[in-house]
Amino acid sequence: MRLRLASLALAGLLAACSSSPAITWYQLRAEPPEPVTALRADSPVWQLLGVQVPAYLDRESVLRPSGRAALSALPSARWAEPLRDAVPRLLLADLARLRGPASIFAGSVPPGASASRQLRVEIQRLDPEADGRAVVLSARWWLQDPQGREAPAVREISLRAPAASEAADDLVAAHRELLWRLAQAIAQT
Repeated sequence: MRLRLASLALAGLLAACSSSPAITWYQLRAEPPEPVTALRADSPVWQLLGVQVPAYLDRESVLRPSGRAALSALPSARWAEPLRDAVPRLLLADLARLRGPASIFAGSVPPGASASRQLRVEIQRLDPEADGRAVVLSARWWLQDPQGREAPAVREISLRAPAASEAADDLVAAHRELLWRLAQAIAQT
């Protein structure tokens, strides 16, 4: 009987040791982190041609810096949607909130409308600082005349959003804040 109980206890202990932590899925929320104060009236139509996200962000895991040059995955934190899909979707939605829903289109412009500018965005960095207390975004964007009559206007920005803690939930909230602030900067162009 004792041998049987000891075997069961050992099996239970081994099972507990081999279990991995539960995965938590994180989403960049569609709602902006602050209310939209004023919608621009009669904004010219823009065509969003593309948003590039660095390949190192194309991971399921939420990343944070480790050491001088490494990135490590938070062990149980995963993105619910790939950032290569989430970032363009949110940027388009945020620009529509800021400029008006009929003033920005992804891909082709609907019949009867014509784009006065074409927009391309390149995210260069979107990740936590080494100490995990803030997230940094570096990006640039081009607004160009679709007819090619003018040289593209290139803008760059670097933003930093504090994170309440190093917890994944706080880091993800800081990611969302930065994308909202990027949309605000682009909308004011």
